[in-house]
Amino acid sequence: MESQMRHQIPATLIPGDGIGPEVVAATVQILDALGSPFIWDVQQAGVAGVTHCGDPLPEATLASVRKNKLALKGPLTTPIGEGFRSSNVRLREEFQLFGNVRPVRTIIPGRYDKVDLVLVRENLGGFYVAHEYYVPVGDDPRAVAVATGVNTRDACTRIAKFAFEYAVKHERKKITVVHKANILKVLTGLFLEAARDVAREYEGRVEMNDVIVDACAMQLVMNPWQFDMLVCTNLFGDILSDQLAGLVGGLGMAPGANHGTDTAIFEAVHGSAPDIAGKGVANPISILLASGLMLDHVGKSDLAVRLRTAITEVLNTDQIRTRDLKGTASTREFADAVVRRIENS
Repeated sequence: MESQMRHQIPATLIPGDGIGPEVVAATVQILDALGSPFIWDVQQAGVAGVTHCGDPLPEATLASVRKNKLALKGPLTTPIGEGFRSSNVRLREEFQLFGNVRPVRTIIPGRYDKVDLVLVRENLGGFYVAHEYYVPVGDDPRAVAVATGVNTRDACTRIAKFAFEYAVKHERKKITVVHKANILKVLTGLFLEAARDVAREYEGRVEMNDVIVDACAMQLVMNPWQFDMLVCTNLFGDILSDQLAGLVGGLGMAPGANHGTDTAIFEAVHGSAPDIAGKGVANPISILLASGLMLDHVGKSDLAVRLRTAITEVLNTDQIRTRDLKGTASTREFADAVVRRIENS
């Protein structure tokens, strides 16, 4: 036991809102079956943060992530329209998590078989950070709405280098840069220009091409197998990463990772699903796969392989699936099945 504890890696655990605590509990149970590789500091954020601490992103949560530089996060609720800013966006800004990685892979054969794609998204710039304001006209204080997008050459170069290094490390052969430089000639033109400059450093190792975002969205439906990696600006990456998840069964089948210079936060990419919260029917695969990325990140890829293999076997050999995957298993039943697979591996 003491030897095991010495090898545990400190990490912040944020259960989140809605179904978050349920899928996070399932994930912790399964990671325990893998030998409890992490020692958790449990903290709150989102609506749970407001409930417990009066703040959607409490200082205790920030302090924990600063200390551990590693976190696993369940879904957080962000109100639409008026209300507090997204805690997800605040976390990215606080820890300068500039690189969002969204890998998708077919696990259950279906409409799109053998999909294996990775999207890398610039996480801190562009339109998505919501630099917005109203311009009053006459007696209407909200007569004009304005949004300002900002990309810097340094940020565009940084995400391009991150993507190319990821491609080299993971033996990816081609990067497709997604843009709208035919219309947003400055904002996304700079992104494309910086990516082309970086690509020259990787000639002979990683191929690069580029595609306009609307054409990319269509081609992902028509022929997703032509793509290997996509590199996107913030807003385009947000949209296309959800489309990619749709190719492999939905947001419940896709993990997410946010990387900064010295901090990484891994997350479920779906929402908090308050309509099914507490019913024990949520699919935990997104955050399970995110924990697999987390294991890869800390050098425990052997455990990540065992985890992903167990998930695949439970889904396809044991045919144990949650309701969103046309099964009948509860969250707990699915987790128990994955544990059995791990213990027998």
